[in-house]
This record gives sequence, structure tokens and C-alpha cells, in this order.
Amino acid sequence: MFFPVGTTGPALRDIAAAKRVCAGCPVVTECLHYALRGGQTSGVWGGTDEHERAGLLRAAGTSGYDTRRRSTP
Repeated sequence: MFFPVGTTGPALRDIAAAKRVCAGCPVVTECLHYALRGGQTSGVWGGTDEHERAGLLRAAGTSGYDTRRRSTP
């Protein structure tokens, strides 16, 4: 997780850098699921920013997101 200050200018570079870190993280999927289940509305979680997570929730239907713990293979 990473919390940039703002959503313009230097914050965009910080967000991109955080997403690059997430890309190599072994728990990126779990992190994203945690953020979606927990309603995290700020910061970079699981390689996504708040706008991307909002879009994922809208696409799934907020009440339709599976909040059960997901196992990894």
C-alpha cells in the first residue's frame, strides 16, 4: 500500500512508482482483494489506485464483490 499526496503533478509519478513496486510483489492479488473488501478509498493497493478500484467495484456491482477470503493455488 502507498498513499500519494494528491492526484496531479508529482503525485502521478509517485503513483506510477508505487505500481511498479506492486508489479513485483508476491502478494499483490491478496492486497487488492483486501482493499476491495475493506473499502480502501485512498492510495495504491494491489497495483491499483482509488479510481481503478472504484471501477472494479462498479463493474462487479459493489454488493456483488466476493468478500470471502480467496485462497491462492
